[in-house]
Amino acid sequence: MTLPRYYEKDADPSLLQSKQITVLGYGSQGRGQALNLRDSGASVHIGVREGPSFDRAIADGFSVYSISEAVLQADIIMVLLPDETHGEVYKAEILPHMKKGATLLFSHGFSICFGQIVPPPDIDVALVAPKGPGIRVRSVYEEGSGLPALIAVHQDKTGKARDIALAYAQAIGATRTVVLETSFREETVTDLFGEQVVLCGGFSSLIKAAFETLVAHGYDPEMAYFEVLHETKLTIDLIYEGGLTKLRRSVSNTAHYGDVTRGPRVISEEAHSAMHEILHEIEDGRFARDWLLENSVNKPVFTARTKADEEHLIEKTGKEVRGLMPTVFK
Repeated sequence: MTLPRYYEKDADPSLLQSKQITVLGYGSQGRGQALNLRDSGASVHIGVREGPSFDRAIADGFSVYSISEAVLQADIIMVLLPDETHGEVYKAEILPHMKKGATLLFSHGFSICFGQIVPPPDIDVALVAPKGPGIRVRSVYEEGSGLPALIAVHQDKTGKARDIALAYAQAIGATRTVVLETSFREETVTDLFGEQVVLCGGFSSLIKAAFETLVAHGYDPEMAYFEVLHETKLTIDLIYEGGLTKLRRSVSNTAHYGDVTRGPRVISEEAHSAMHEILHEIEDGRFARDWLLENSVNKPVFTARTKADEEHLIEKTGKEVRGLMPTVFK
């Protein structure tokens, strides 16, 4: 099945004219989107609690308010707060202050899919999800292009929810590349799965396991670091540019042979089974339940495991190796 796709010609920027857009949150994604919106001519203000993000938004020249004050003024509300805070913030600071007929936007469907936010039936609810971190949303826009993005519609009270989402996607630069239309559920499940088994969880666990294996067999940690972590950027860039085919055409025949014969032994049937299990846990809500419960007790597992990884030998070695290359790592 081919997802519907949209480009510059398909978006109507006039739909954002005379609309006041509130961006809730000013982390990486909030800052990137807000700056792009403003540079595209949209009227934007920021809703965020006092602290470093509040101060940075002020320094960037935005009008900055508390979340509830920002929502009061908004025709379009983009929620870019951490997923785990959505339920509480929505009930206390968003829902009681939303204008009648406001449009509620998200860049990830977690809180809608897993019931942390249940919007009233008389508003439009849509998704605009750039496929990359906020710092890249901004830098690619400044280069004259844009990151691709996904859009989806959860509620279409006015009949204009898709058009508003597409206009917003254009204003952050996404239609310069491509915008694909999906569903809230598909975006949420695939995003969580990708993070857990490849982009974050799988990738970091594979790197650590390979590093530990070499060091356990007496090989120097710096050599191990170069081989299993430092060079990953080179291979990922090749995959990004041309898929697995470009990678395999760019490396030696020896590396290619090792890839196709040894790689499947690492990502074995046991790993495939774990992937299926992880996918089921996402689909049936177990991961969401675990993550929300973890937050309700002040994140003890999250904190302990993060601290252990920050103190891992690979991190100490990496800091030392990067220090040898000041012209690369400025």
